[in-house]
Amino acid sequence: MTQDRNHLVIMAGGVGSRFWPMSTEDNPKQFIDILGVGRTLLQLTYDRFKEICPLENVWVVTNKKYAALVREQLPEVPAENILLEPCRRNTAPCIAYVTWRIKAINPKANVVITPSDHFVTDVEEFRRVIKSCMKFTAETGAIVTLGMSPTRPETGYGYIQADLSTSSPRNREIYRIDSFREKPDLETAKEYISHKNYFWNAGIFVWSVSTIVNAFRVYCPTISKIFESMLPIYGTPAERETIDQRYPECENISVDYAIMEKAEEIFVCPASFGWTDLGTWTSLMLLKHHDLYGNTTIGENIQLYDSHNCVVHTLNEKKVVVQGLDGYIVAENDNSLLVCKLSEEQRIRQFAEE
Repeated sequence: MTQDRNHLVIMAGGVGSRFWPMSTEDNPKQFIDILGVGRTLLQLTYDRFKEICPLENVWVVTNKKYAALVREQLPEVPAENILLEPCRRNTAPCIAYVTWRIKAINPKANVVITPSDHFVTDVEEFRRVIKSCMKFTAETGAIVTLGMSPTRPETGYGYIQADLSTSSPRNREIYRIDSFREKPDLETAKEYISHKNYFWNAGIFVWSVSTIVNAFRVYCPTISKIFESMLPIYGTPAERETIDQRYPECENISVDYAIMEKAEEIFVCPASFGWTDLGTWTSLMLLKHHDLYGNTTIGENIQLYDSHNCVVHTLNEKKVVVQGLDGYIVAENDNSLLVCKLSEEQRIRQFAEE
């Protein structure tokens, strides 16, 4: 296998408004600098996949309304490799579209699919794992998903139950999957992590184009027929108009339900490289450095007094002083200010979005 056959697909069409007021439906979290490092989550995703494939083999699938944001933040990606969804239909149609688009160029391509809004601390280990999995899928007809070693009883992630009794002869780090489990309640999550064969489902997939095309044909034929019928027009001026017409016909379904829970040759690669799905302010607190009182600050000049277990995100303010809070979010962006209890962040979003 040569690296020229490797392709990267970044899924960047999600609404991602959980970090209000930093993120909104018009400017989702993948397009903002949540961590205060000068790079958005989309850009950080692109950065950590360097060395995996040539630049011309990088693809981004996003909603039409975010096209300008993707082009602005990833000018290196060829314009023709930014695929635009006319409407939201979940991950199965998104993946099918880009798969058949790649197939039209190289039916022997090997692909890694990743969300655009995750974060990884150990980038070198991440790259090693991805390269190892891509070598495996290039040599087999397997589907591989990454399983993150759990560090806590997390209720916000789905889980993968692996058969750790025997690894694959081709790759000792890869095992068969016994089952996928939905997001659990706290007691169930505690039960899962008490065993060694349960892993967080990171939603990162590796497979060859031929493997996933065949899987769509078997398990999701209605979607496969739509994109197979468009093979003659991919890469032509007719593609945009045809996609706009046919894409809404697709079932609204995730690739987990459409393919992963049904496929037979499906494997997991357990890994540990400091992965997190940045879905809440609480998850940001767990990731970033805390002071002696459990506070996390993202901004240039933030001072806290008599405050504990707070997250303060104020990149645009010259000076911020917070006193007497315990377990609060303080976040400012674009003339909007949020001050609320961390325990209430899920509920407060419904008021912010009204």
